[in-house]
Amino acid sequence: MTLLFQPTRRRFLATTGAAVGALTLGAGRPARAVTAAQHGGTATLLISSQPPVITTIAHTAFNSVYVSPKTTEGLLDYDFDLTPRPALATEWDISSDGLEYTFTLRPGVKWHDGAPFTAEDAAFSIAAVKEVHPRGRNTFANLADVQVLDPLTVRLRLAKPAPYLLTALAASETPIVPKHLYEGSNPAENPVNNAPVGTGPFKFKEWVRGSHIVYERNPDYWNAPKPYLDRLVVRFVPDISARSIAIETGEIDIAPSTPVPLNELERFATLPHLEIVKDGYQYANGISRVDFNLEKPYFQDVRVRRAFAHVIDRNVIRDVVQYGVGETINGPISKNLTRWYVPDLPTYANDPAEAERLLDAAGLPRDPDGVRLRITHDYVPSGESYKRGAEYIRQALAAVGVEATVRSQDFATYTKRKYTDRDFDFTFNGMSNLFDPTVGVQRLYWSKNFKPGVPFSNGMRYSNSRVDELLETAAVTVDYDARYELFAEFQRILVEDVPDFGVTSSSDLTIVNRRVAGHTTGAAGAAGSFADLNIVA
Repeated sequence: MTLLFQPTRRRFLATTGAAVGALTLGAGRPARAVTAAQHGGTATLLISSQPPVITTIAHTAFNSVYVSPKTTEGLLDYDFDLTPRPALATEWDISSDGLEYTFTLRPGVKWHDGAPFTAEDAAFSIAAVKEVHPRGRNTFANLADVQVLDPLTVRLRLAKPAPYLLTALAASETPIVPKHLYEGSNPAENPVNNAPVGTGPFKFKEWVRGSHIVYERNPDYWNAPKPYLDRLVVRFVPDISARSIAIETGEIDIAPSTPVPLNELERFATLPHLEIVKDGYQYANGISRVDFNLEKPYFQDVRVRRAFAHVIDRNVIRDVVQYGVGETINGPISKNLTRWYVPDLPTYANDPAEAERLLDAAGLPRDPDGVRLRITHDYVPSGESYKRGAEYIRQALAAVGVEATVRSQDFATYTKRKYTDRDFDFTFNGMSNLFDPTVGVQRLYWSKNFKPGVPFSNGMRYSNSRVDELLETAAVTVDYDARYELFAEFQRILVEDVPDFGVTSSSDLTIVNRRVAGHTTGAAGAAGSFADLNIVA
């Protein structure tokens, strides 16, 4: 039997030594270390759209994960291979039965308002994540109790094993927030989410809506002499041409998630002041997908959903829309999440004639104008590929008599429309598989995770009792081979049911100005704390 976790004691000491540098395109790791880091200066991070909140206690909106960890830390951090390393916790112990996780917390840590960080904060935060975080119900489904053993020791007691749990405690995924500022409120609505008070290397200064966020150096940071920067500015630049210009002219230091036109990547790779970094996405493992609102009568018929799958050509999206970046997938799991990906899933071949036959059989004949169905298509406004993909999907569906009106909107409106108002037909979007399917995939298909108002949950309102059973069993199975078979059956059912369909595994890249170093020090990449970020030129 191959266990997914080893119940053993792990002890680490806080270090301030050299950080691992970034892997540049075509080169090996590390590229640059920070042993000679100098203090001072301002660096600028670019993100493609303004996040709805800047603390991820109750939200995982695409760009919020890039800003939250700058102020708000997690119990653990992770190396590129997802090996845990200390953050707010310095030691951890897993019981032999996998039902108790005991964390020793870092002494002498202060919140940005000067209050001491204690186990009460950690216990409160984990309980809050379980309740209000979009993935919290999955991640902490088996959490029976959180015990404060003393001011610097917290214990998680589980009703059943959670083989993925030790990898779920990063700053962006399970942020630790100050109990004294959140207690007695709904954590999802607490105004501190938009003016964070954390333990991290940077203090929140201001958020100018529609423009930027400013963070300033935390002089009392526990990991002295870090951080090195005096100031970090996060700019929101929705227009892709403006992003490209800002990066090329040196206005921007770090730009994650492939921020420039894909057909421009080769040219950007030749510019001497820039490097293209492919590390720093091991924690996310994103995919693109088409998903349906299963509350709509026409999408309750599987023949209609299969017709869409026959008409929307994954290869066109990869080769034309994405300029060959990424790999096509047939199911819900990224090829980058190699230990859980099933390579031989059935697929829906591009076959417009079969799509027409299925639509006829579903009782959707063409009207005198040649239209079978008039619907609205919402794409996620988080990158050029989704907008381009939406236009391709509109054209592909028109060929079989489906008139899809493409609707553009900002990220907050898109999220509210889909997850709160339920005012959508189908979408083309991206979703992170994260580090384990129980955390990153289950949330989208588990019937118990249909929660209107909670973003990035089961927005399709998909319900299949066998899928629920497979997901719930996999969440507590510690034998790798048995767990793989559970996820494999789950993937095969989804291909048959088509509540959505995967399109491509993402191949995200970060463009970095060579004047900075220490930007990609672990699996989170630009979604890390930037405590090591420093100016070298």
